Amino acid sequence: MSVARAWLAAVAVIVGLGGLTMPAVAQPAGTLVVGLVAEPVNLDPAQVTDLNSNRVGRRIVETLVTFPEESTQVVPGLAESWTVSKDGLRYTFRLRKSITFHDGTPFNAEAVKFSIERQIDLEHPFNKMGKYPFANYFFGNVKAVEVVDPSTVEFVLKEPRASFLSILAAAAASVVSPTAVKKFGADYALQPVGTGPFKYASWDRGQRVVLEKNPSYWRYPVKLDRVVYRPIVEGQARLTELLTGSLDLIVDVPPDFVGQLEAGGKATLLRQVGAHVWYLGINNQKKPFDDKRVRQALNYAVNKEAIVRDVLKGTGSLSRGPVLPATWGADSGLKPYPYDPERARKLLAEAGYPTGFSTSLWVPESGSGMQSPVAMSTVIQSNLKAVGVNVALQTMEWGAYLAKLRTKEQELFALSWMAGNEDPDMVMYPLLHSSQWTPAGPNRALYKNARFDELLQQARLVTDQGKRAELYREAQRILVDDPPWIFIDHEIQTAAHAKRVQGFRLHPSFDLRVETISLR
Repeated sequence: MSVARAWLAAVAVIVGLGGLTMPAVAQPAGTLVVGLVAEPVNLDPAQVTDLNSNRVGRRIVETLVTFPEESTQVVPGLAESWTVSKDGLRYTFRLRKSITFHDGTPFNAEAVKFSIERQIDLEHPFNKMGKYPFANYFFGNVKAVEVVDPSTVEFVLKEPRASFLSILAAAAASVVSPTAVKKFGADYALQPVGTGPFKYASWDRGQRVVLEKNPSYWRYPVKLDRVVYRPIVEGQARLTELLTGSLDLIVDVPPDFVGQLEAGGKATLLRQVGAHVWYLGINNQKKPFDDKRVRQALNYAVNKEAIVRDVLKGTGSLSRGPVLPATWGADSGLKPYPYDPERARKLLAEAGYPTGFSTSLWVPESGSGMQSPVAMSTVIQSNLKAVGVNVALQTMEWGAYLAKLRTKEQELFALSWMAGNEDPDMVMYPLLHSSQWTPAGPNRALYKNARFDELLQQARLVTDQGKRAELYREAQRILVDDPPWIFIDHEIQTAAHAKRVQGFRLHPSFDLRVETISLR
C-alpha cells in the first residue's frame, strides 16, 4: 500500500469506522482554532479579492449595514438607520453613537468618509498606500461622501443604483480607523484597526493569524478570548487535525469524507447553499479563444455532471451560468451545456482547428471557494484532450495565483466567486462587465459584449425587482450563446466543528462568523 493510500485509510478510521483513535490535543480555554484553506493575503477587506482574507479581516472591521444570521437581507450595522431620496441619488445614514475603534479613537462620519474616499479619490493622501480592486465596481457611482454632522453621513450618487445598500454590506465598504491608517500607512493591511468583535494581535507568516476579543464590543459580549487561524492547504490534513483536536473548526470538508463524517459522530457537519459559482475562465481576448465557437466547444467538451458527481460528491450543483438557481434573478429556463464531445470537435473544426490546439490552464493549489481545484482541473484537462485540446496544468499558491491573474497573460484559469448575496449585480457586473477588466476589476476573462453591458447597466437603474429580473434573464441568455467561461458548478458550502464549539452557523454569504461561538 502506498503512503498516500495508507494515510487516507487512517483518516477513514478516525472519521468514524470505529477502530483506531488518536489522542486529542487540548486547546487553551477560550481559544478557538480555525483551519483555513489558504493563508490570508492581507487583512484590509477593502484591498482583498479572496475569502480567506475577508473571513479574518471582517472580524476586525465592520460596515454601515450588514446581513443578519442566515440571510442576505440588509439590516442596520454601524448605522442605526437610513433614508433614500426619491430620486435615488442620496443615501443618508444615522450612525450609532459612543462606538470606538480598537485604538480608542471615535467612530464617526469623518471615519466613514475617509474609508470610502481613500479608495476612490486618486488625490487622497492614502490612496497610493494600497490597491483597491473593487473600488470602481463598488463606488464608481459615488459622486461624494458628505459629513452632515458627526453622527450623520450622506452618499451622493451620480445615478441611481438598485444594489447600493447591498454594496455597503460588502467588505470594501468596511469602516477603518483613520488614525491607524495614518500611523501604519501601507502596513495597515497587515495590522488593521476597526470596531469589530476582535482585535488584531499577531501574524506569524505561513503559520497563524491571532485575533483577541474586543472587550468593549458594542453589539454584545464576545465569548471567545481569542481566535487562531491556521492555513492548511490540504483538505484531508485539515480534517485529520479537526478529528485529533488540533483544530476546532474547518471549512471545505473534503468531498470524499462528507458522508463518513456525517455518520461518524466525532464532529458536527454543516452544509448550506450559498451565492457561489465555480468556473473555468477563458481569456476572451487571446486567440483562439476570441472566437465564440471555440468557447462553445470547450463547454461541450467538459463533462460537468461527472465533476459534480465523482469529484464533488454532492457538495456542488450543476451551473447553468453565473447566477445561483432558484434565486430571484435566475433564469429557470436555461439549460446547462450538455456533454457532447462530437459537437465540440465539429465547432473546433468550423473555427479552423480541426486537429485542436495546445494551451495552458492555471490552477491554484487551494483557495477560498475553490472546492477541489486540482482534481476538478485534472478532469477538465482529460476531457479537453479527448477533443484535441492539449492542456498543460500549472499549479500555484493562492496569493501568487491571484497576483498572476492581474497580468492578463492567462489562457484558461480555474476560479470561483462568492457574490455575498443573491442580487445578480453582485456577480454578473464585477465578473463580466467590460468596465471591470483586470487589473481595474475582477473580470479576468476580459469579456466584452455590448448588449450584455447595456442590460446590466439598465438593471442598475431600475428599482422594481421584477423588471430587473427580466433584464438579468436576457443577459444570462446572451452568456449561453457567447460563453465567457466554462460553467461548472455552485458550491454547497461545508464546515465541520468539534463538539465543544457551540452557536456556530454557516452564512449564505460564505462569511465565517466565529463571533457567535462559545466553547464548552
